[in-house]
Amino acid sequence: MAIHLTKESKVLVQGMTGGEGMKHTRRMLAAGTDVVGGVNPRKAGRTVDFDGRVVPVFGSVADGMQSTGADVTVVFVPPAFARAAVTEAADAGIGLAVVITEGIPVHDSVAFTSYAKARGTRVIGPNCPGLISPGQSNAGIIPADITKPGRIGLVSKSGTLTYQLMYELRDIGFSTCVGIGGDPVVGTTHIDCLAAFEDDPDTDLVVLIGEIGGDAEERAAAYVRDHVTKPVVGYIAGFTAPEGKTMGHAGAIVSGSSGTARAKKEALEAAGVRVGSTPTETARLAAALLESPA
Repeated sequence: MAIHLTKESKVLVQGMTGGEGMKHTRRMLAAGTDVVGGVNPRKAGRTVDFDGRVVPVFGSVADGMQSTGADVTVVFVPPAFARAAVTEAADAGIGLAVVITEGIPVHDSVAFTSYAKARGTRVIGPNCPGLISPGQSNAGIIPADITKPGRIGLVSKSGTLTYQLMYELRDIGFSTCVGIGGDPVVGTTHIDCLAAFEDDPDTDLVVLIGEIGGDAEERAAAYVRDHVTKPVVGYIAGFTAPEGKTMGHAGAIVSGSSGTARAKKEALEAAGVRVGSTPTETARLAAALLESPA
């Protein structure tokens, strides 16, 4: 099994005919993803040949879902059109919308994440690498060839650290890796993924990657303490970041003692999470726990 994305998932790509959409649709197909269509109102009725796999282009998400049974959409549209794209997908009733686009105004993210949630559509992102269930399906821009199927679940704010931990633990492998994005407002949280991994019988351990800014990791720590029975290993990026300065992601800003890496590390450790000081140490902790759970 996996969470949110399996070999049964049928994927639409909003913005498939653009440069980024074309490039990553080809990569998703190569990873075994069942990409069943693209969405572009101006190119409806056309097809795109991806190395012998012909993918139709639909005028709307609703048309694509009706014709193909799609239940996932990956959004590669420019920031100004992201709110409309996700709103359209939610109105069509799709189950999962993976929003890769970065640079979306926060008020737009607030609007479309709440709108989608009210209509039963899970949003992952925005400004995220997507998610991959290795050997099954890949929705987004995560490299598919750096790991293999296994029994670790991964949830991360950082795309780069997602890739690094996948590579460091490639000999063990993953059930699902989810990049939730580092913007101040995201549709799926650490807690959402922790709950799903806790319920997934094929996930034995969870790696949680956070970073400075906000209180998402502190809230995740409280959830782990109260609800998660599986071992969790963590890593927090940003121990050397200066206070009061935005670092990297839009949400990564520290003010006073709030949102610091040290505070997050202490909260996680108090909840029983083993926290590595580097990504490599984090991977070693995870491998050791799987070898000797006690």
